[in-house]
Amino acid sequence: MAATVTLEPAGRCRWDEPVRIAVRGLAPGQPVTLRASLRDEKGALFRAHARYCADAAGLLDLERAPALGGSFAGLEPMGLFWALEPEKPFWRFLKRDVQTPFAVELEVLDGHEPEAQRLLGRAVHERDFLAPGVRREPIKGTGIGLLGISLGADICLSMASFLKNVSATVSINGSGFNGNKAIYYKENSSIPPLGHDLRRVKVAFSGLLDIVDVRNDIIGGCENPCMIPIEKAQGPILFIVGQDDHNWRSELYAQIASERLQAHGKEKPRIISYPGTGHCIEPPYFPMCPASLHKLLDKPIMWGGEPRAHSKAQVDAWKQILTFFTKHLGPSPKL
Repeated sequence: MAATVTLEPAGRCRWDEPVRIAVRGLAPGQPVTLRASLRDEKGALFRAHARYCADAAGLLDLERAPALGGSFAGLEPMGLFWALEPEKPFWRFLKRDVQTPFAVELEVLDGHEPEAQRLLGRAVHERDFLAPGVRREPIKGTGIGLLGISLGADICLSMASFLKNVSATVSINGSGFNGNKAIYYKENSSIPPLGHDLRRVKVAFSGLLDIVDVRNDIIGGCENPCMIPIEKAQGPILFIVGQDDHNWRSELYAQIASERLQAHGKEKPRIISYPGTGHCIEPPYFPMCPASLHKLLDKPIMWGGEPRAHSKAQVDAWKQILTFFTKHLGPSPKL
């Protein structure tokens, strides 16, 4: 091995932090292939690769050098992370135990794949999910913030509507409607299910199922009885939606939620819509999940999204979420 892989910051960093990758000790203009790989907590392998050429000084800096092809192309300093793809079809990239890091292996090979063979350099980069000093504690008192995605977002909206001390809520691609079973709160509060019609399932050209229109129509708009009474929420709500969401029509649902809040004398909420972005909006640099196995249908379905646009949306959405919570909950020691 004749090349050195350097990372800034060196050592371990948070997953949501960008890292600068450079390779030194190459020949001027030398063609190389960079590969990234990691195994998730269940041992599933994820991989990405890109082709590059060193500059006249034999340096390859991913912040200045565009990828010439591979898993992505163009100037994408973090492409080796967000372009990771599972070896196993329809496998979603998840982090279950936030107390342990992921180890990403970075390799530099001589030449361009598929001809690249000789290993020139290697580094292992750990990315964790808890900053030093962060710990889990029971939630008490006021100033509680809620964040959820998909059905989790609807659970957060229900909590904000019925529980006290919730000061701010972020809904990521939620619907604002009760789905398949009635929701009961105390003795006199219940929300009937909107329901769905599996005859509306479509089959995409790829063979994947598309369930975007499977839910029943919203009769009565924002006053539909199946809608979560978000006007009862004590704190503000931020809606983040992907315009290419194929789980359901998140942008439409967010607009209906906005209409309901305003109809009940509440301030118009902020809705941030991202083009080319699918259902699974994760923290920055998480690989996009375009399709995975649906637990209820037991078949793979499409979630939507275009990898580059989706990745950029995740970076921006994360900043928007931190700003929102800082405004309504107060600053954290470090954002």
